[in-house]
Amino acid sequence: MTARHGVRVWLALVTVYVVWGSTFIALAITVRDLPPFLAMALRHLVAGGILLAIALPRGDTRGDRVGRPQIVAAFVFGGLLFVTGHGALAWAQQTVPAGVAALLVGTIPIWMALFDRLGFGHRLDVSAYFGIVLGFVGLAFLFDPFGESSIDRLGALVIVLSAMCWAAGSLYSRGAPLPRRPLVSAGLASMCGGLLLAGYATVSGELGEAVWTQEAVLALGYLIVVGSFVGFTAYVWLLRSAPTSLVSTYAYVNPVIALGLGALLAGESLTAQVLVAAAAVVFGVSLVVSTERPRGAKVEPVG
Repeated sequence: MTARHGVRVWLALVTVYVVWGSTFIALAITVRDLPPFLAMALRHLVAGGILLAIALPRGDTRGDRVGRPQIVAAFVFGGLLFVTGHGALAWAQQTVPAGVAALLVGTIPIWMALFDRLGFGHRLDVSAYFGIVLGFVGLAFLFDPFGESSIDRLGALVIVLSAMCWAAGSLYSRGAPLPRRPLVSAGLASMCGGLLLAGYATVSGELGEAVWTQEAVLALGYLIVVGSFVGFTAYVWLLRSAPTSLVSTYAYVNPVIALGLGALLAGESLTAQVLVAAAAVVFGVSLVVSTERPRGAKVEPVG
């Protein structure tokens, strides 16, 4: 496999696996001391600003006009991905273990396939339907509505809703008047999402609740530098250098990486309930991803 795709492709792929899997651990450390929406506001304002500063002056600028339509679309897109997506995720990770959070976020391809079918009439293969059902079975087993689940159900539900919003935002980006180049679109959406997050953090009083510990600052820096720049750069390069079917494996490998890192670094317990649910969800997502046909979304998910 290495000989077929090249060493650089596999190094980049492993980078995406480990980096985006580890961001859930970094986020869990961040929200111990920093309010969740404030932390995500800082992350996306810094990341978005730097992305725009790097991307705008370079390359073919045709189609990169940033006017009112692009800004409105970026606020909608950034709001869905980074406010109801990352912001809600950060809030929920105050009570939900990082590995479980990654598993729940890993259902995004399932929600995308379902919304694409219901909203746009995109036909799915039989195996994709089976994957969706299997994913829901895994979620039901994890929530265990009729038993005594060890998982905070409210926090887990918020993460599922955030995954649904991320999927909806990704589908919205297909027809939205966003700048053509992925880095410019990502930077503008990140900036707009960061502004919305900052506004909410200010109104809700989070500015006065922040405790700037060394651990929280380092973890936030890791999210910005490693999560947003290293991971996203490797991902964008992979999209142009490797088969989409290979790149998309991050969707079901990242939760496994996060579960392992959570157990190894954060002492999170891997109960039988979590492992069975993980097996069902990961296998379900792999079935959905393996049957996807390229549809050309303008901006791919960012870890």
